[in-house]
Amino acid sequence: MQAILYVGHGTRVKQGVEEAIQFIENIKKEINIDIQEISFLELVEPDILQGVKNCVERGATKIAIVPLLLLTAQHAKEDIPAEIEKARFIYPHVQFTFGQPFGIHDKLIDTIYKRIVEQQIDILQDAEVLLIGRGSSDTAVVRDMLEISEHVQKKFGFHSVSACFLYGAGPAFHDALEMIKKRNVKQLFIVPYLLFSGLLSRGIEKSIKELQFDSSRFILCASLGYGENVQQVLLERVQELLNK
Repeated sequence: MQAILYVGHGTRVKQGVEEAIQFIENIKKEINIDIQEISFLELVEPDILQGVKNCVERGATKIAIVPLLLLTAQHAKEDIPAEIEKARFIYPHVQFTFGQPFGIHDKLIDTIYKRIVEQQIDILQDAEVLLIGRGSSDTAVVRDMLEISEHVQKKFGFHSVSACFLYGAGPAFHDALEMIKKRNVKQLFIVPYLLFSGLLSRGIEKSIKELQFDSSRFILCASLGYGENVQQVLLERVQELLNK
């Protein structure tokens, strides 16, 4: 019997966990499969192995592992596959398949613009955008964020779109803010390229306040969140995996 195991990232912030769970519950309603379970990579229970066990106890013989990750990095390349290998050893009779992160997708590009427009501020001709990624030691994430920035700039005509990261490889968030503060930027929209409201989002807000940016010129937007576009992307990834 086919099952789906969703793997969220996990956060210490209760609101972030609740957002992820509600999002997955909405997704489950759109998929005609009886066995669908939720798990998390870290900080929140159940973990992946417990999620697998929950599926098996409900009769699963095939489990599709669906990551709720924006980009392909260490979690997708190493951490989740390592847990799947453990599950294969424990449940040799179960067939496991592993899906792709959301990746670079037009609907997510559109969501970035939506987060800017919903600020209800006139967008100047020379407006700039700064995307903030979680970050990774994997340079592929830097490459993907650069490509996303180029798509946003080309599609919506911003003067410039750049990316920085909270940790790992690539331009650092604090360095990017310091450089921007030294420039005479007339309008900058700052968009956290994150799914949930967690400690990272709070850290971004704190850093911007500490640098005393002019809020009329430097506009912090909401993170991507779990809206309709993100839901459609995940549904695509689920169907791709089930059709393998």
